[in-house]
Amino acid sequence: MTLSAIQVVLLVLAWSAYAVLHSALASLTVRRWVAARWPHRAHGYRLGFNLLAVVLLLPPLWLTFDWRGALLWSWSGPWAWVANGLALAAVAGFVWSTRYYDMAEFSGGAQWRKTHRAVEDPGRLRLSPLHRYVRHPWYSLGLVILWTRDMDEARLVSTLCITLYLWLGSLLEERKLLAFHGAVYADYRRRVAGLVPWPGHILRREEARALEARARTAAAAEVQPRPRG
Repeated sequence: MTLSAIQVVLLVLAWSAYAVLHSALASLTVRRWVAARWPHRAHGYRLGFNLLAVVLLLPPLWLTFDWRGALLWSWSGPWAWVANGLALAAVAGFVWSTRYYDMAEFSGGAQWRKTHRAVEDPGRLRLSPLHRYVRHPWYSLGLVILWTRDMDEARLVSTLCITLYLWLGSLLEERKLLAFHGAVYADYRRRVAGLVPWPGHILRREEARALEARARTAAAAEVQPRPRG
């Protein structure tokens, strides 16, 4: 059964609503407002944000898999092996790369347990091996998984919406990273591709370590007490 125009519009609206709400809740403006209004609950913001992000995903995902629409393409033969191999490699990349992240901090559990209330703490600049090739490796791996699946009409609409949001989301995230890490992140952004690896825009291991060291030095300089005259 072919998707109707109304179904396509509703699916796009569902993903658009998710994107707007998710971006707003991730913004520093909303986080600061929540911290100012409920200072004794600010340490739970990250955890609550992640839980709400999962809940908000349910409506557009339900529409995607309930409506489906006509099958547009299906990988078969050698191409199925290639597509599934790429998807499995992307999943493995996700799992492997978690060793370079503080997952307790990422989930918000660390902030909750320590009653850490700062909503603007970005942590130190960490460049995993995958960050030497793209600035947003998890987004890139997610795109590989999305575009290597069999595609019906509803899934294509959703995949296009998610792809657009990941690109826009990466730009919004970088605005915060530039605010936190300044010239160091600006240099990193200039030298490394965003979502798709590009020849000539790949860091050597030594270059990545040097950028991390510059970020640590800059952060230490900011917390040094100024001498009193």
